[in-house]
Amino acid sequence: MMHLTFDEKSLLLGDEAANQVVEYAAALARAHSADTVRLTAYGADGDKIEATLLLDEGAPLMIETSNTDLPEPDNDATLGYIRERMAQLSVSPNAVPIPEDDVSVIADFEHHFDMGSDGPPTT
Repeated sequence: MMHLTFDEKSLLLGDEAANQVVEYAAALARAHSADTVRLTAYGADGDKIEATLLLDEGAPLMIETSNTDLPEPDNDATLGYIRERMAQLSVSPNAVPIPEDDVSVIADFEHHFDMGSDGPPTT
């Protein structure tokens, strides 16, 4: 188990959950993005709680080890979400050039954005 300190609050949660939250916060910061995650944890008083964290570029996070006999809270769904989002963040979209002789792609684009040979509609 680990203590996760967020702002001035300390939460006690499983090692994997704590590590993944910090890794996700770092990935979001690199992507200049933000997200929220909901975790099951133990509060400072030892009660089981649900906490929602806003993770962004300035998220004040720290994790540290803890010695406790409490069972790890179940955060499997949150961990699955974090892994999925981190995989999406790690993929860079690639531009694919359109062959100059493929007019159908250009026509589809113009049609989608209501553009004709005269360019975009004017107001």
